[in-house]
Amino acid sequence: MASPIPRGLRQVLQKSPNDIVILSSLRTPVTRAKKGGFKDAYPEELLASVLQATLKANPNLDPAKIDDVLIGSVLQELGGAKAGRMGQIHAGFPHSVPFNTINRQCSSGLAAITTIANGIRAGAINVGVGGGMESMTRNYGSRAIPTVLWPELKESYSQDARDCIMPMGITSENVASRYGISRADQDAFAVESHAKASAAQKAGRFDSEIVQVTTKTLDPENPDAPAKDVTVFQDDGIRHGLSIEKVGALKPAFSPTGASTAGNSSQVSDGAAAALLMRRSTAEELGLSGSIKARWVASAVAGCAPDEMGVGPAVAIPKLLQTVGVEVPEVGVWEINEAFASQALYSVRKLGIDQAKVNPNGGAIAIGHPLGATGARQLATLLPELERSGQEIGVISMCIGTGMGMAGMFVRE
Repeated sequence: MASPIPRGLRQVLQKSPNDIVILSSLRTPVTRAKKGGFKDAYPEELLASVLQATLKANPNLDPAKIDDVLIGSVLQELGGAKAGRMGQIHAGFPHSVPFNTINRQCSSGLAAITTIANGIRAGAINVGVGGGMESMTRNYGSRAIPTVLWPELKESYSQDARDCIMPMGITSENVASRYGISRADQDAFAVESHAKASAAQKAGRFDSEIVQVTTKTLDPENPDAPAKDVTVFQDDGIRHGLSIEKVGALKPAFSPTGASTAGNSSQVSDGAAAALLMRRSTAEELGLSGSIKARWVASAVAGCAPDEMGVGPAVAIPKLLQTVGVEVPEVGVWEINEAFASQALYSVRKLGIDQAKVNPNGGAIAIGHPLGATGARQLATLLPELERSGQEIGVISMCIGTGMGMAGMFVRE
């Protein structure tokens, strides 16, 4: 006799007219900042491409029915609000559809999707788009990540407060040293991330989630030459055939005695992603129920010490699971952002997650981490993997600079 399904799991899997469902979840390729296919592109250009693809993927939806668009952006001036609005209108959205941006650092893409979902759940809107955009090529650096704030008040701030501007690499070293994450384990984790992403790319597993983008590129060897059109169709940070010896030979990037390197940390990247959400009853009214791919269940945010911000998933995931009544083994696929191998490994071990279920197609170490877009990129990668693997429940999670973590649960339709 089959064992009864636990009550929490049964509730999560049960369908309802009030479900917040996802009809599409798409992303641009993720490319290496300053070197990759989008080195001369603008973040709003990437956003326009993925928003245009969202409309194309849902041809039976009148764009005027979309009640709001919310996009995560971390580094852009004015939070990308004006440029993002330009990209939205350029993509074909009528100007009657409002636009906004959100910044919760590395979780901004998931925060945007969650805010749209909560708006639908509250009855404030019926249809919305959530996603993210980032050009770290154009906006990453000392202006975006200051090392000194209010210097005249520095001594009056607590150490925890001052730790909010601690370099992310140092927080990675703190996690590794405090919780015993060795350099060898970090390097092995990084090599595995590239190997999984390489296999996925070669097998075409990213094809259904990626939107090809045609943009302009400049020749760095001939700056006076006119820009050329280039079509970017795949992630370009994945290292095929990467060896443990090569990663192991890299010098520490943040501390002379540390273990975090350019090889076992996330890549600085450019990209954008977006998801279309609505209430299930709305999808049925509009004749779109056959296009439903998944549903959003819940999201949770939790705080942790700023100087070890990487442990964020280890505090956000339990809060999420407790909210929905699901246990760790009941989750089929985990997309945990690989800001650093140290913190990803710690979170997986702390929560007792089967590592075979984590980032089965590679993570940010191989694919890249375009800050504001990452959470939405993870969703675009999660949904095809749930279908491919036959799993029903997936969780997305990431650490957040200044000391937080966020997690969201999704169920395959």
